[in-house]
Amino acid sequence: MTFLILILFLLSFPLLSLSAPRKPPPLPILPIPSASQLQWQLPPMAIFFHFGPNTFTDSEWGSGHDDPSVFNPTLLDASQWIRVAKDAGFSRVILTAKHHDGFCLWPSEYTDYSVKASPWKNGGGDVVAELAAAAKESGIGLGLYLSPWDRHEALYGKTVEYNEFYMGQMTELLTRYGEIKEVFLDGAKGEGEKDMEYYFDSWFSLIHQLQPGAVIFSDAGPDTRWIGDEAGVAGSTCWSLFNRSNAKIGDTDTRYAQGGDELGHDWVPPECDVSIRPGWFWHASEIPKSPLKLLDIYYKSVGRNCLLLLNVPPNSSGLISSEDIEVLQGFKELRRSIFSNNMAKNAIVNASSTRGGYGNSQFSPQNVLGEGIYTYWAPEEKQSNWTLCLDFQGTVSFNVLQVQEPIHMGQRIVEFHVEILNKCGWKRVTNGTTVGHQRLLQFPTVESRYLKFVVDKSRADPLICFLGIYKDQFSILGNIPNATSWNYVNGSQVLKQITHNHSQIETAAIQSM
Repeated sequence: MTFLILILFLLSFPLLSLSAPRKPPPLPILPIPSASQLQWQLPPMAIFFHFGPNTFTDSEWGSGHDDPSVFNPTLLDASQWIRVAKDAGFSRVILTAKHHDGFCLWPSEYTDYSVKASPWKNGGGDVVAELAAAAKESGIGLGLYLSPWDRHEALYGKTVEYNEFYMGQMTELLTRYGEIKEVFLDGAKGEGEKDMEYYFDSWFSLIHQLQPGAVIFSDAGPDTRWIGDEAGVAGSTCWSLFNRSNAKIGDTDTRYAQGGDELGHDWVPPECDVSIRPGWFWHASEIPKSPLKLLDIYYKSVGRNCLLLLNVPPNSSGLISSEDIEVLQGFKELRRSIFSNNMAKNAIVNASSTRGGYGNSQFSPQNVLGEGIYTYWAPEEKQSNWTLCLDFQGTVSFNVLQVQEPIHMGQRIVEFHVEILNKCGWKRVTNGTTVGHQRLLQFPTVESRYLKFVVDKSRADPLICFLGIYKDQFSILGNIPNATSWNYVNGSQVLKQITHNHSQIETAAIQSM
């Protein structure tokens, strides 16, 4: 009877789990991205479309006094622009809705200097509307650029009146064309231009009110920042952390913009803008950069915690030129050839420690072989040794490392290095500073079965969501031909030239694209 009473007593309590309580994730280290910043930062590339009267007048900065009749893209096909972007692996596009000349690619009610005064579609056209519809249909995000500097508008120079005018045009763009992912702003203004104060804070508030999911780009944020050059090259140390109080639109220190700020209080990730051609607008006399040059830029932008904004200007017919398309396809094939074969994908991964103990799969070192930022390796707390060791289960040859942090938890890693094991022991092959959303490091080709990724310094316990290793047979050590030596016949021909020193098997595979 006593035994039966004991059993009934025990059954009156909830069953206790035989396993240890689940270890919670570590605290994020501030600052961290907003939801819209995070959504913006994860896709690595976007395309810029510079288009307007300059396309027809062979100019870069229009005077604002060109006759609207020059704008007549008789074959304009915004769906072709979007197809080109999507086929090349880009997930967002940005259009110069109004450049410095003040000509509007939509029928603005605040000026007659727009498409409605042009012969294109007898004044009934709307480039912004056509691009917005094509982007929505294809699932491509849309961004817009509205130049603060307006060389046509008579109100320019009258601070209050012009700011009202500008905000009126911004309201048109943000309320007529559906969801806008990015608003691109700058502080460009020619020397000797009228004195003009831009009410940026009012503009920012309006944009966030009308398009709460949009990020705002400028020299100084608030949501994403310029890297400080138009070459698409970020600093080798590149933080998403930034102090907006240390920056001013149109007057930000280039070195500060390139590197960000390890002690920054704001999350303002960097964006690298560069044109596929020497100019930003299409010019018949110019040729595009080579696929290998774009790959080099990719390593120095996307590979340094930045988003790459590549300008691909439509031509005077209203189409993306065939030579630009071929280069984009060549660039895509280079990326596919390199990054489709992650030689670490079947590796066995061990760590110096694991948060919650080695049996805790939530923070397992094996997580670094999976895609996405929400599964990651985390070390045990209060450790000074932060190491991941990969066993490839066979000797592999590689020269590119990819590493990513789960940036929703903050940017943490300050310094790291990579070692391989050879007959003489562990040998350091490369080192780096910041990681962020993505870091790509190139180094001379090495062979090994084992690799160690060592974090030397971190703002908090380092977290790694992805590690990959690859073989780049095309551009290692900066062996990039001059763009003018390329023969733009078709994408296969471009890549045949890239690979002329490599095996016939590799060449045949590339030609079959």
